[in-house]
Amino acid sequence: MLTMNEIMETIRMVQKENLDIRTITMGISLRDCSDPDPKAACRKIYDKITTKAERLVSVGEEIEREYGIPIVNKRISVTPISMVAEASKTDNYVMFAQALDDAAAEVGVNFIGGFSALVHKGITKGDKILIDSIPQALAATGRVCSSVNVATTKDGINMDAVYKMGQVVVETAKLTADKDGLGCAKLVVFANVPEDNPFMAGAFHGVGEPECVINVGVSGPGVVKNAVEKVKDKDFGTLAETVKNTAFKITRMGELVGRAAAKKLNVPFGIVDLSLAPTPAVGDSVAEVLEAMGLERCGTHGTTAALALLNDAVKKGGAMASSYVGGLSGAFIPVSEDAGMIRAAQEGTLTLEKLEAMTCVCSVGLDMIAVPGDTPPETIAAIIADEVAIGVINQKTTAVRIIPAPGKKVGDNVEFGGLLGHAPIIPVKEPSAAHFVKRGGRIPAPINSLKN
Repeated sequence: MLTMNEIMETIRMVQKENLDIRTITMGISLRDCSDPDPKAACRKIYDKITTKAERLVSVGEEIEREYGIPIVNKRISVTPISMVAEASKTDNYVMFAQALDDAAAEVGVNFIGGFSALVHKGITKGDKILIDSIPQALAATGRVCSSVNVATTKDGINMDAVYKMGQVVVETAKLTADKDGLGCAKLVVFANVPEDNPFMAGAFHGVGEPECVINVGVSGPGVVKNAVEKVKDKDFGTLAETVKNTAFKITRMGELVGRAAAKKLNVPFGIVDLSLAPTPAVGDSVAEVLEAMGLERCGTHGTTAALALLNDAVKKGGAMASSYVGGLSGAFIPVSEDAGMIRAAQEGTLTLEKLEAMTCVCSVGLDMIAVPGDTPPETIAAIIADEVAIGVINQKTTAVRIIPAPGKKVGDNVEFGGLLGHAPIIPVKEPSAAHFVKRGGRIPAPINSLKN
């Protein structure tokens, strides 16, 4: 039961510190929608999504009114389409993406995730067709998000898939060139992908999940920044404890909203993901949290240590508050979606190399990074390989969401608008890694994968 003080504190966080529920995401199993006839399968998919999620948006709005807490996004995740569509007799899955897009539009959600494949150990026929369909699917739809898992700690790195995804990213950028490569903002390449992540673009409904479930993503960089500023001259122990206590309060609020939504929709509550997910809005920046800890600018020496403290304290606070913390839970560092990150990248303090180092200790990986449009697919693949290697060796989720912006060069900017923000084009290394990424096969799992 919330006390009056806690209620007043939450109101203050919402009104003055940008606290919100970033998303309530309904996961829907489509495993019973497979059909040899692709048109029949697409009809089943559309019908199931529009039936299960019919009330998702209205329930979210109802909870906003009841609790006075903004719910920014209402979203859907579905079973990886490579699994659902594989029984269909077709060599192109764009029609499946269109069915997802149409269903998302019908129920009023802004994104639907699950145009996905899990290929960390090998690629099936359905996986190959889906991956080949990604560029056209993302160019033809507005709400569909795609993800591909190419590595796990248990299985190693599928370098054939990594190389292929380098090509897919470049092709997706070309097909959405009129929007600065916007399609790539809806495409994530993962290592150790979580099956219950409510955040886009990486959300999908895992095979171990219920028939239908509600997962909640909470965000509060502004709240954490405010708390950090209050202990400006205190030691690191006090700083960590302050962040942990703040994360505890945010997580409790998130679970309260998630359980209310699940009850109203008559589906199970899954997890609350306490990820500090920033926006381009002033005061809603993870970079500014790090700077409030004492860094002159995010990206300077000490940034990785500050991010490690932040991420760990957030996880500890979440674990104290709920037995059902899941997804990615920690701190996101998407360049284009964070006003402080954008500023640091424009000034040259935050580089691709520093971002890669930071991903060793944060929730996810190289996120919403814009690079020159002429970056070769082999270089994109090598960047993916580096990032997923961090995840595999460190037994954590890592991911790459990178935009080779067509026609843009270092010093230019891309503009996506809304939560996706804008970003400066940052340089990549010129020496080629083409021979390395083309070797093929699988980089073996590390020795620390042998736990049984």
